[in-house]
Amino acid sequence: MEDISLVSLALLAGALLATGVVAGIIAGLLGVGGGIVIVPVLYYMFSGLGIDQDVLMHLAVGTSLATILATGTSSARAHWKRGSVDVDLLKSWWWAIALGVIGGATLAGNLSGGALTLIFGVVALVVSANMLLRKEGSAIAEKLPGSPFKELMGLLIGGISVMMGIGGGTLGVPTLTLFSYPIRKAVGTAAAIGLIIAVPGTLMSIYFGWEAEGRPPFSLGYVNLIGFFLIIPASTYAAPLGAKIAHTIAPSKLKLIFALFLGFTGLRMIYDVMM
Repeated sequence: MEDISLVSLALLAGALLATGVVAGIIAGLLGVGGGIVIVPVLYYMFSGLGIDQDVLMHLAVGTSLATILATGTSSARAHWKRGSVDVDLLKSWWWAIALGVIGGATLAGNLSGGALTLIFGVVALVVSANMLLRKEGSAIAEKLPGSPFKELMGLLIGGISVMMGIGGGTLGVPTLTLFSYPIRKAVGTAAAIGLIIAVPGTLMSIYFGWEAEGRPPFSLGYVNLIGFFLIIPASTYAAPLGAKIAHTIAPSKLKLIFALFLGFTGLRMIYDVMM
């Protein structure tokens, strides 16, 4: 997409606006947010626009991380005001998560687009299986393990999340609840973890993609600025519609829908890479 035309710009803007709307509806419907919805939608939107496969997934991940800077800040602030952020845990865990982010972002910057897509697909399948098979309220321990296992978990959460372009909720919430964290505390703390992931993750996406070829117009490294400025307001506007629909569907069915959405997305991405 090196030859920029008004038509290509209009198609790009329209696709990214649609991404925000779809992501907002799904986020409101299923009670999730951030990259776990935005990345796969961006992936297929960019693919449909003919963007180079070498940078396709990197762009989806980088742009998603940038949107989390805005949405994650709002979410973390709201949870902070409600007292649902475990500050003590963050003080002891933030450096391990940040180190994992730096390592994961460095690895992602040197991986092929296919490898990055494969990672997202596999982890999406694991998360989907966890949602389908894990019993409500089940836990493996009454509290998080001590060092060095707690730090290792932080490294993995940060590293895997940044490679997938997601915030702290997808991996952080199930991890914390496995160790008997109350769900609201887990969600609030995970929102704050999302910022620890998104800030260095976005900066490193810009750095590693600075001279990459095949990017769409108005891209700052692997962060597409048109996507950043269109997805945030569109998803914010569309989320209440999804939430309204959610009130007409049983929570168990919503969980099933999201698990199936993730499972299908993961399988499709793996298929795209293998074929």
